[in-house]
Order: sequence, then C-alpha cells, then structure tokens
Amino acid sequence: MEINPVKRGFDRDRLTEANLNFFKDFTRKCRGDIIKMTTLAASGHPGGSMSSIDIYAILYGLSNIDPSNPFKPERDRIVISHGHTSPGVYSALGNYGFFDINYAILTFRTAGFPFEGHVEKVATGVEWDTGNLGQGLSAACGFAISSRLNNLNNQIYCVMGDGEQAKGQIGEARRFAVKYKLNNLTVIVDKNGLQIGGKTSDIMPNNIKGNFEADGFHVMEIDGHDFNQIYESIKKAHDIDGPVAIIANTIMGKGVSFIEGLAKYHGAALSVDDCKKGLKELGQIDDLDDLINKKKAGIAFKPLRERKNNFFVLPPDNRKIIYTREKNTDNRSGFGNALLDIAKNYMENTASLHVPFAVFDCDLEGSVKTGGFAKAFPASFFESGIEEHNTATISGALSTENILTFFADFGVFGVDEVYNQQRLNDINHTNLKVCCTHCGIDVGEDGKTHQCIDYFALLNSTFGFKVILPADPNQTDRATRYIASHPGNFGLIMGRSIIPVILDEHGNPFFGENYEFKYGRMDIIRNGEDVTIISTGNMLAHALEGCELLEKEGIKPLLLNVSCPSDIDPQDLLLAAKTGFIVTIEDHNVKSGVGTEIGSLLSENGINVKFKKMGARSYNSSGKPKDLYKLAGLSPMDLYNFVKEDL
Repeated sequence: MEINPVKRGFDRDRLTEANLNFFKDFTRKCRGDIIKMTTLAASGHPGGSMSSIDIYAILYGLSNIDPSNPFKPERDRIVISHGHTSPGVYSALGNYGFFDINYAILTFRTAGFPFEGHVEKVATGVEWDTGNLGQGLSAACGFAISSRLNNLNNQIYCVMGDGEQAKGQIGEARRFAVKYKLNNLTVIVDKNGLQIGGKTSDIMPNNIKGNFEADGFHVMEIDGHDFNQIYESIKKAHDIDGPVAIIANTIMGKGVSFIEGLAKYHGAALSVDDCKKGLKELGQIDDLDDLINKKKAGIAFKPLRERKNNFFVLPPDNRKIIYTREKNTDNRSGFGNALLDIAKNYMENTASLHVPFAVFDCDLEGSVKTGGFAKAFPASFFESGIEEHNTATISGALSTENILTFFADFGVFGVDEVYNQQRLNDINHTNLKVCCTHCGIDVGEDGKTHQCIDYFALLNSTFGFKVILPADPNQTDRATRYIASHPGNFGLIMGRSIIPVILDEHGNPFFGENYEFKYGRMDIIRNGEDVTIISTGNMLAHALEGCELLEKEGIKPLLLNVSCPSDIDPQDLLLAAKTGFIVTIEDHNVKSGVGTEIGSLLSENGINVKFKKMGARSYNSSGKPKDLYKLAGLSPMDLYNFVKEDL
C-alpha cells in the first residue's frame, strides 16, 4: 500500500471508489497497529482510538500537512483534545510517513521514548500536548487566532471525545470561538457514547449538539465511520462563515467485533491471545511474537524531527519610562504603560502593517491596566470575559505561533484558578507572559479569597515559568520590557496599591535612568554589615522603613531586594551571608515563598548562616493593606522587632 496515493485537499465533491478502498485498507492497518502497540505496552486506550481512527485517516490524509515538511507555517493544525487516543493518532501519522510506524508500535508508553500515553508534540505531526481533557478546543482557538494575526489561510481542526464535553472549559471555548467568528475552526466530536465508567449518558448526561448550537456553532451530525460523510462534512464546514461542530456517531472498539461497544476497552489493552485474534479478524499480519521479542531485546532511540520554537520576541529595549515621587503610582500602571509603549515603539520602528502582539483580558481591563493597549490596538486585544481557564490555554497556544502574547489577570485567577492550564502551557513549552496584578495581602479590601499569597510557589513548581516580582513602577517598566524581549514563560507579579517610588541614598529613583535590570541578580538597596534583610516585590518599601528604624538604633542593615526568585544567583547569597544573619520578608505564604527558596539554596550551597523568614502565616481579612500588614506581622515595625529579637 502506498503511504498516501490520495490527493490532499477537500476540493473534490466526493471520494472516489479508489479513495474509499484506500481508506478502508489504511484504517484496517491502523486498527491492527493500535491493538499491537497497546498490547505490547500492556496499557493504553484502544477503544477510543479505534472509534476515532476513521476521522484521523481523513484529516491526516487530506489536510494541508506534509510529512516531508511537517512544520511549515502555513500548514493546517490538527489538535487532538482527547489525548488518550494517542494510539490512533500515532498509527495514522506513522502510516502516513511522519515517522516509522514500527518505532511507535515498539516504544509506545516506554520510558525514554517519544510516543507517550497521551499525545505529545515531540511526536512529529502532533500540534499540542493534551493530556488534560477539556483543553483541546481552547488550544485550537489559539491556533485559529494565530491564523488571523499571522494572515494565514489555513484550517484548524479539533477532534474531541464525547465524555469530555461535560467540562466547563469547553463551553468557555465555544463562546470565545463564536464571539471572534473563528470561521476556519472545525470541531469533530467522536461520539461513541462510552467512557471509563460506562455509558456517557449515565455518567453525566450532556446535550452535545444542543450546547454547540446554543452557543452559535453550525452543527452537523454524521456517521463517524462513513468516509464520504466525514469528508463531505469537513468540506462543507470550510464554506461556512463561522465555527462548525461535526458530531460523529461512532462505536467504541470499531473493527474488532468482540470489543465493539465495550466500555472496558476505553482504557484496557487486549491480551496477547485476544490481540492475535483481533489481527486475524482485521486481516492484518500477526507479527506480535516477533515484536515482543524485539521489545525484550531492547530498542535503540531514534530522534524524530526536531520542532524548533516559533516564538516572537523583541530585541532588547533601551527605552524606559521614569516615575518619580512627584506622583506615585502602582506597579500595574507601570506594566500597562510599558506594554503600550513597547507596542507603539514596535510599530514606529518597523514597516509592519500590524503589531504581532496579543493581549488577553478577563473582564478586568481597567484593573490590570490593559486599556491603553486595547484602545490603540483593538485587533490584537481579546476580551474573554470571565473565562479564565479557556483564556489561559488560548493565550498559551497562541504564544507558540510567532505572536508575543500577554495574559493579564488577577493573581487568584491567572495563577491559582488556572494552575492546571499553566502547567500544561509549561509542558507545551509556550512563550506566554502571565502578568498578574492584585497579588498578596496588598489586595486589601477584597479579602482572603482574592489575596493571592501562593503565586511564587505555584509557578515555581513548574520547570519553565520564571517569576519576576518588581519593587516599584520603575522596576516594573524594566521587567515588562525584559519579558517582551526574552523567550519562555514568565510570571510578572504585582500588587494592587499605589506604592512609593524607591529612592537611592541621594533621593533619586533607585530603578531610574541608570538602572539596568539583570535577571537573577539581587539589587543592593542599602549597604550595611550588622544584618541582611532580603525583600521581594512591593515589600521593599516596608523593608526600607524597617531599616530606617534599625538605623536609629545604630544597627546598619544590608538591604537586598530579590526580583527574580526563580533563579537566584549564588554569588548574591554569599554576599547576603557576610553579615552572619539573614532575614527575608515577603507578601506570600511563608511556608512556600521566596524565603523558603533562599533557605533551601543556602543549604544546598553549603552557606552556614543564621536565617529567619517573615511572610503570611494565615489567610487575612478585608481592610486597608497597611492595616492588614500589621495584622499579618509584616509592617515596618514588625520587621524592626523581628530583627531586634535575634541581634
């Protein structure tokens, strides 16, 4: 059988008899590969893979994708939301020549190899890692927005399961797709009616067709095992001016009679004997014993095609906005002003007709200070409403597509609420700039539910996000420009309140004209030799006041400020340790914050020093931030007393 003798594209009216014969043979081969790889791994999800494989055969066989050039920018994007159907995806891609299918069969779910249990884009042809059900449609929306901003005439497909339709994030994504008229987006739902626990209708009834229609999708319903119906519905979807959902009625385990319609095989592999029986029924070669022996003998790792990052970052920016004590402001305004200035500067210095930026907001434009950007660049501003989970995933996917992407939100929404989405963004190696305001006890009157005091702990628990905690609007301006000019995921964390501009010992803005933001380095705010105080973020203003109280007692603190706690330079810790006593102070849960990170680093680097930390030791209440800091034991006087107790 040729790899793919069928001409790519959806320009023919119907599939020919020769086309149909090819797809019948192709999917029989794929079904055989599905049961082989899951049996060899003794785990996996053959049932849904076999109900989806006819859809995959059409999409991967006819879409504008090229096995010889799999990362071409203008390609169609196929997002697999029900990522557990990876055996079906790998069998289709492998048999179409994206990689060696036997390599996938032998190494599926094997430690150290690329063909993982849920689809991962390390496997050539996979566009998004979607282990978490319910996130695929959001990622597809991100790719559809990319088509618009990058002026690409391509199609975006999202294949989903029916069980995951109960997830709330999918409803968020549906509404976003309709609001922004994503007319190159086609959703195909594999409706086999079964999931782990049995019938989907019993586990959680869900009006899939009605929900898509209610939110404004054009909906078609087809037989998901009829190649012509699959083909014709996709072709028709291309001509509809709006997002389309195709409900494909399928059969779990389709193709092997003794597992068809059995929920057990959603997530259970066939035994060796049953696999052999299934291969015979499918008319496929039974080489299972040979494959088992090859796997036992060990398989050499074969690198797949390397996927290079498609990130857009700006060149280093020497511009700056200087804030003075004449008019103190908040860090969030420093962020918003810098964001607008960066975009305007880009437009002024390039011949581009559009700004390759995207800013996402969740009905908080006035609070997170993205309004200036929204007014100046409306085509690049996306108001998602109160749909944080969806927005986090959309912005993450878009950030991988040559668009500089910012997601601005409150800390409890942009970090706490969507930690799972940010974790998946990190796994997908996105280039997302998460800019969260209203963090810490500083939120004040909104109370404990809105006081995000775990931002660092959560983002730092990923392997890619780098957290930046600017101390005043001037440092916020520099940090915003830094994340815009450096690749990777960043969390820019800010409070709510107006805070004083930090001054040097001569009364000039410390983070002013001559300041250079150096990622990972602490700033020496005041020199001293009796005790080291390390502050973070907006606590620097409190620390300065506390230092002044200590100085009146003849105690000279060395005051350092850490703005980049994810990657602290050990040389700064050696400097901090010279006084023999280190105290950290932060607007964060003391159990898991920057102080804990510094304590760990001191120990790991063999730095022996007296060490104590200050931070939030409980949830707080509503009130003015100044009063709440007193209640939390984080006022300047508390710092003074804390240090005095141990000197």
